[in-house]
Amino acid sequence: MNSKTPAQLIPHSPVPLYTQLKELLRAQILDGVFAPHTRMSSESELGEAYGVSRITVRQALGDLQKEGLIFKIHGKGTFVAKPKAVQNVSTLQGLSEAMSASGHEVLNRMLSQRFVPAGRLVAERLGVEESSTVCEIKRVRLINREPVSLEVTYLSQALGERLQKADLVTRDIFLILENDCGVPLGHADLAIDAILADAELAKALQVSVDAPIMRIERLTHAADGTPLDFEFLYYRGDAFQYRLRVDR
Repeated sequence: MNSKTPAQLIPHSPVPLYTQLKELLRAQILDGVFAPHTRMSSESELGEAYGVSRITVRQALGDLQKEGLIFKIHGKGTFVAKPKAVQNVSTLQGLSEAMSASGHEVLNRMLSQRFVPAGRLVAERLGVEESSTVCEIKRVRLINREPVSLEVTYLSQALGERLQKADLVTRDIFLILENDCGVPLGHADLAIDAILADAELAKALQVSVDAPIMRIERLTHAADGTPLDFEFLYYRGDAFQYRLRVDR
């Protein structure tokens, strides 16, 4: 893998050399300097390019492999993996709001927006009567023009009617609710599990049937605690990662 003249590491920095090298390589991978599935330089070549030992290079590459940014094939070398989009879930944000801050382009492909009778689970989560009318919105979320998730959203009939003329192709529903509808968001309850793609998911996300899918059930409340937005979020397992920090 060829690149421009490598940035220099700082020998006497309090930041270890392997950490400096890891961050440099990580930035190049995420910026697209090193394209996915291309072979990386060998440990000795990287060591020579950056003026560090093979042990230092090995430590840096080991950390990158743990992050899923590179992978090794025995006898063939080290290759760049396809980076996953990462969303930090320590704060309540919509996908576009979170990804745009990281430089990703997020667009939505509208599949449907309709009013349907509330099933038992939807009615329970939104605090409405079963079979009462609710709004259902289905969108495929695309990050950098690649389908990453299928989002199925349920809202009350009143909110759904207000969203009928909203720009659901380029905007997050969270921002529409807050800025256009004047409803401040409070908190969300999430449940995460894994499923296998059925035919609908496979078609929407361009994966094979039975591909691994991360499913998130999210109930978002208004600032006053009222249930507001109930969603099923289906993410491709190879393209997205949720990340959070847990303190003791």
